Amino acid sequence: MKSRTWLAWFLARRYLESRKGGRFLSFITWVSLGGVTVGVTALIVVIGVMTGMQNELREKIMGSYPHVMVRQAGASLQIEDWQRVVEKVEAVDGVVSASPVGFTRVGILRSDYAEVLEVFGVDRDREGIPVTAMEDSLRSGHHSLERAPGGLTPVVLGIGLATRMSLLEGDTVTVIPFENLGLSPNGDLVPRYEEWVVSGIFSTGHYDFDHRNGYASLRDVQDLLDLDEGTAAFVGARTDDPWTADAVAASVQEALGGWPYVVDPWTRTNRQLFSALKLEKLAMGIIVSLIVFVAAFNIVSTLVMVVVNRTKEIGILKAMGLTRKDTLRAFMLQGLWIGVIGTVAGLVLGLVLAVLIERYGLIPIPPDVYFVDRLPVSLSPWDVVWIAGVALLISALATIYPARQASGLEPVEAIRHE
Repeated sequence: MKSRTWLAWFLARRYLESRKGGRFLSFITWVSLGGVTVGVTALIVVIGVMTGMQNELREKIMGSYPHVMVRQAGASLQIEDWQRVVEKVEAVDGVVSASPVGFTRVGILRSDYAEVLEVFGVDRDREGIPVTAMEDSLRSGHHSLERAPGGLTPVVLGIGLATRMSLLEGDTVTVIPFENLGLSPNGDLVPRYEEWVVSGIFSTGHYDFDHRNGYASLRDVQDLLDLDEGTAAFVGARTDDPWTADAVAASVQEALGGWPYVVDPWTRTNRQLFSALKLEKLAMGIIVSLIVFVAAFNIVSTLVMVVVNRTKEIGILKAMGLTRKDTLRAFMLQGLWIGVIGTVAGLVLGLVLAVLIERYGLIPIPPDVYFVDRLPVSLSPWDVVWIAGVALLISALATIYPARQASGLEPVEAIRHE
């Protein structure tokens, strides 16, 4: 059995080689090999980029938003008696920590230029593990929210907004809340004004966050909206594993007794964005896979040319005792050789390109469109395995028709072939 396999491999290797007057056959063999290599390389890079975009965006979102968010149904984004809610949430298995968060949208004005700012209130005095990376930065004092006695309310702004408004640390801005508006004697709405001071500038690398978000202390946000100390916008929770956020959210919902509390994991609050990325990754994978299919047609044409050019030789070998199974195995090994070498070369080339693109940031992209300023690349072992598997499977399927044609040749008719 082993000798028959070596015979089939010997014939496959001989048929791949160029023969006198048949250099075109060798050329199309290299074209087939190059097609598989290019297809696998493109798949590696494209899937790596799409996975990198997902990972990059997920890290930025989880750095600024909690894994699980608990809010109270109602006309306004307010949760009452947050201390009791935090205690119940922290008692749930899988929850590492929980803390209240204030939230409101305000207008921020400097001179004659105004922007809309989403202000998050952070409980700076709370002990324990921070819920988000930004909360950790604020509580540790990396970005200070400490108010001087009799001083203005401190606020930390994103670098994008600060740059757009030409703000530096220590500059003052006018804040106009969109909630808790006053009424004039005539019943008209009267906006309130407060002077705040920029105490820090942060950068997350996420365009929307850096141009839209700001952070103040929870007490200052409560004072701005005339809320008591037991009222916050929502309660954020951190889980021991972000991928278990869905299951933990269900447990939190059960612990709180359901309505009027609404519990959303980060996968649900950002569902549309990640669904779009997954769909785009699938579409790009299918489109780029067509390159491998084109290479498979090249493999078919290569083996068909071999059958045509070597018909008489195949007939002589069959007359000498070469079996139908040996012929079938020889031509399948020939096509698989092209698939294996092309796949390995494509994997090596693709991984090298992926590492170079990621390490040196070779491809810059507009951050206002794609959330990041360079093309990120990230590949998992599973991505590499399925890409290699698909390429090898397509190559193997491409050998079936020409191998069957060669194995079906009758010795006498093949020898008579001119």
